[in-house]
Amino acid sequence: MADQLIIFDTTLRDGEQSPGASMTRDEKLRIARQLERLKVDVIEAGFAASSNGDFEAVQLIANTIKDSTICSLSRANDRDISRAAEALKGANRARIHTFIATSPLHMEKKLRMTPDQVFEQAKQSVRFARNLVEDVEFSPEDGYRSDMDFLCRVLEAVISEGATTINVPDTVGYAIPELYGNFIKTLRERIPNSDKAIWSVHCHNDLGMAVANSLAGVKIGGARQVECTINGLGERAGNCSLEEVVMAVKTRKDYFNLELGVDTRHILAASRMVSQTTGFVVQPNKAVVGANAFAHASGIHQDGVLKARDTYEIMRAEDVGWTANKIVLGKLSGRNAFKQRLQELGVQMESEAEINAAFSRFKELADRKSEIFDEDILALVSEESVINDKEQYGFVSLSQHSETGERPQAEIVFTVDGKEVKGSSDGNGPVDASLKAIEVHVKSGAEMVLYSVNAISGSTESQGEVTVRLQNSGRVVNGVGADPDIVVASAKAYLSALNKLHGKGDRVAAQG
Repeated sequence: MADQLIIFDTTLRDGEQSPGASMTRDEKLRIARQLERLKVDVIEAGFAASSNGDFEAVQLIANTIKDSTICSLSRANDRDISRAAEALKGANRARIHTFIATSPLHMEKKLRMTPDQVFEQAKQSVRFARNLVEDVEFSPEDGYRSDMDFLCRVLEAVISEGATTINVPDTVGYAIPELYGNFIKTLRERIPNSDKAIWSVHCHNDLGMAVANSLAGVKIGGARQVECTINGLGERAGNCSLEEVVMAVKTRKDYFNLELGVDTRHILAASRMVSQTTGFVVQPNKAVVGANAFAHASGIHQDGVLKARDTYEIMRAEDVGWTANKIVLGKLSGRNAFKQRLQELGVQMESEAEINAAFSRFKELADRKSEIFDEDILALVSEESVINDKEQYGFVSLSQHSETGERPQAEIVFTVDGKEVKGSSDGNGPVDASLKAIEVHVKSGAEMVLYSVNAISGSTESQGEVTVRLQNSGRVVNGVGADPDIVVASAKAYLSALNKLHGKGDRVAAQG
């Protein structure tokens, strides 16, 4: 009999800790709905104690999502745990995920606590959480670099206190697959009550082995939960990639012999939604969800695939959401066709007014662009959500002049708290001039640390999707804008970043 592998998605918590990947409450809910559609088992919705914004997002997701377990992270203290429990009150199935560092380095340098103090804190936190919810997960932060004897002592104690899942993080991505798998196996063999909890792995990708380490933890170590994120989003080099783990287990069921509850047909839609919401572009050669994942350029490969797909394809593109039968919308498409496509893409809107507003923007785009692709629709909806959030800055119009041998000039009209203002400037190029024209009025003092342009679909008529990353006073934010005119897209992205920069929600550094 095959065992069940639990998929624990932490895109909304650990993934959001990527510099610039912070999301609004509504964006988090939209992604949570797509994760529910994907049928992930557990959604870590956030870190409720880190800010009021994160508390509200966890609470909203807990009250809305019905089919997945909703989890909130908390440090190993009563305040964090109480806050998590309060946010999770409305969940059908709630989990508190509490953690404390157990490696000598972290205990001495970060916590400034003795091992005995950490041991007691771990026990007390799980006991307290277990009185509030039935499902408690415990993580020893930097677990892989912890002393084996001490780690066994801590984990045996927290299981005795009622922890139902034990998660062993490779917080800094230091592990090697065989060694990590055996590490989990040794823990399970040495801890007398290890069979009373589900064992979980959480691996970072600093050495590019997060997926391999996670799978080794499952196959060698006997873990039955994998913590992962869509597109491998996460701090530094990212987390274990959900789509890669899921498709590895599904494609090589002969080896893993595990069952999955995930509906893989919705993987691609989830990938696109997370990418366009955060501005983190998926590289073309990314496994499973990259644009080239199922493309064959070599003549030998093309010939083989035409004769028999399995000569060079180990999984079917349509199984993860790719389709050759794309329905392309255009200016003659009606509201019902647009609404149906939103549903197929996993986008749910709260009211008819929101659908009407999005449809109006769709028709405006269709007047400028003959064919509207899925990526265009997701970009439209993402932009619509920002407008509905009534942010401080909003784009109105832009005019710019650029010719060879002359310094480009730009004039922009945008709103500040609902009132129109105008700015003008020159610059090294039309984009530079446009963004400086915004700064003439805003004077944010922010440093731009990233500017990137990505074509949403594959033609010169495509919308340009621009990502702008700004940094100021220790805060790093991403802004994303889309438009057939990349100069306009750049201005929209810059204003989007300014909105986030001036928004609420300072975050507390959390377990990785």
